[in-house]
Amino acid sequence: MFASHQLPRIQLFSRFHFHKPKRLLSITSAIASKPIPASISHFSTAIAAPTQPQESPPLSLESLFVPPDTDVSSLHISSLGTRILKGSNIVLSNYAGGDGAEVVNSEFVKSSVATEDCPSDGMPEFALVGRSNVGKSSLLNSLVRRKRLALTSKKPGKTQCINHFRINDCWYLVDLPGYGYAAAPHELRTDWDKFTKDYFLNRPTLVSVFLLIDASIPPKQIDLTYASWLGQNQIPMTLIFTKCDKRKKKRNGGRRPEENVQEFQELIRNFFQTAPPWIMTSSVTNQGREEILLHMSQLRNYWLKH
Repeated sequence: MFASHQLPRIQLFSRFHFHKPKRLLSITSAIASKPIPASISHFSTAIAAPTQPQESPPLSLESLFVPPDTDVSSLHISSLGTRILKGSNIVLSNYAGGDGAEVVNSEFVKSSVATEDCPSDGMPEFALVGRSNVGKSSLLNSLVRRKRLALTSKKPGKTQCINHFRINDCWYLVDLPGYGYAAAPHELRTDWDKFTKDYFLNRPTLVSVFLLIDASIPPKQIDLTYASWLGQNQIPMTLIFTKCDKRKKKRNGGRRPEENVQEFQELIRNFFQTAPPWIMTSSVTNQGREEILLHMSQLRNYWLKH
């Protein structure tokens, strides 16, 4: 458990870029705190029930991520429940879907070590970042249904550049260096941190950062600190909980992914005034793949329209 005074309490902002002119848009969800029925919970539709099912707390309206231009005030609570993506807190909007909700083709474009060296074609992009060995490359390969688009390695710290992968010839997935790899030289870790954060702050085509969190282990302070930095700097963020297929037996002292996800959300709640979007995933079972692509499509379609 982490002390709540270690990170400042901040408000989560989502940043979307406009083409003419480019500017920031802060999105807050002004919705009533009203519980959704217990049958619609954090994990009720996400994955198969464990051997000894544990009831999850109900998902309340104030804990949902409501995309911009989405009015839920007139919806009945049961109707709203059908619009929440499985294994997430994300409400589907009218911007979701379209041709961009599935990956038709994908290709590696280039590696860069500076923001100014990244592709300059103006296509929208989503950045994947997380602690070393969290499963970034595996998730990227799962999203595009290719085993070796992004090379995976048992050795952490393999990704050392900003790697752009063009999807459907119209948007990018971006694989960033992992953080927290203690075995890497200090100078190298400093460089990674510098150009990664410069990319977050100065990349005009960045739609959102997808921060990967290992759900097979209890929350790490380094992940909470990274999430806090993104929020303080008004960088749009989605929490992607990885390795949700790994189920450690309680009698051996392990905890289920649901428990770790719930604890991470509780800790985040102490630092953020509005709930960031989150999705549970597994690169082994492809859990969360369609949900991520739908979420990306609604963010991207909104970004393109504005």
